[in-house]
Amino acid sequence: MDWQNEFPLAEGLCYLNHAAVAPWPQRTHDAVLDFAKENLGWGATHYARWLGTEKLLRKQLRQLINAPDADDIALVKNTSEGLSMIAYGLDWQAGDNLVITNQEFPSNRIVWESLQDKGVEVRYADISCDEPEQAIIDITDTNTRLVSISSVQYGTGLRLKLDTIGEHCRNKGILYCIDAIQSIGAVVFDAQAYYADFVVADGHKWMLGPEGLALFYSRKEIRDQLKVLEYGWHMIEHAGNYDRDDWRIAKSAQRFECGSPNLMAVHALSASLSLLLEIGMEKVEETLNQKVEYLLTKLSERPEITILSAQAPERRAGIVTFIHADIPSAKLYSHLKSSQVICAQRGGGVRFSPHFYTPLTALDRAMSFIA
Repeated sequence: MDWQNEFPLAEGLCYLNHAAVAPWPQRTHDAVLDFAKENLGWGATHYARWLGTEKLLRKQLRQLINAPDADDIALVKNTSEGLSMIAYGLDWQAGDNLVITNQEFPSNRIVWESLQDKGVEVRYADISCDEPEQAIIDITDTNTRLVSISSVQYGTGLRLKLDTIGEHCRNKGILYCIDAIQSIGAVVFDAQAYYADFVVADGHKWMLGPEGLALFYSRKEIRDQLKVLEYGWHMIEHAGNYDRDDWRIAKSAQRFECGSPNLMAVHALSASLSLLLEIGMEKVEETLNQKVEYLLTKLSERPEITILSAQAPERRAGIVTFIHADIPSAKLYSHLKSSQVICAQRGGGVRFSPHFYTPLTALDRAMSFIA
């Protein structure tokens, strides 16, 4: 498969910002264009087929995270919405505590801190150590209701051993939530092997999809612990049977989808995932790792560069963050952006985040602009 044909980026552009918002593959562009053309000419005549694509997307997401069933997958607007459903769906008691890390993106921090007026204590594990998993485990206790962590930290790219944390949580009866936005689509992900109760991730980063559509996985056995917060025609059993006066909340994760789906985004994300699944996530991870290794090697050859990201293969995914000894990160970032190197200023430095298809020539070009 010629991956470059799927990503006809502008000439001279070095796109190293997949940890923020990714460009779409060609097939995703085509899927949205076809959807728009059909809507223009036929309206909702073929709505049943559109719902077939929605059903396919749930199956693709199930496969991507190794969920037990497609019924465990809900389609929500974004990671923050999914996390909020958990935070305000649980029946918290005064004295409960929850654990996050001291490196979380605001989405996986603010929502939990908002619970403090309910008497819920938020504990912050310091993961800037040799054994970050143990740091998380050590601050849990008998009053810990939930652990919510990012699988890969957005700033430094630190990748956590999710199964180690998950096994502890399962053994102690602690709910376990994974913000997987920086790993799904970049590396192999296994919700069952990680003992995850909840997994939440937007599709617009490593999954190469549009903004406005996210995965929300809830384990069947604990799903009833979440109160449903939004009601409508779509979140009930027998959705679409408008003549029934009686109703009950859907048993599946569709209970978290109160109204009409975002079918344009559904078509886009389904197309993007078809590429990842055709290649296979093992191959995607392997190829991305080669790009990251190449970047780390090139950066290590520059004495003025200090790499902030963990360099051990098991501790990284697709993020490489670094600082320059003589150029402030804000200035270097601005210079790179003006040179068509699309990256980010995160984690105290400049963050590069290539994907599996990123050409080595693009990495070389980006490095050439670091004075």
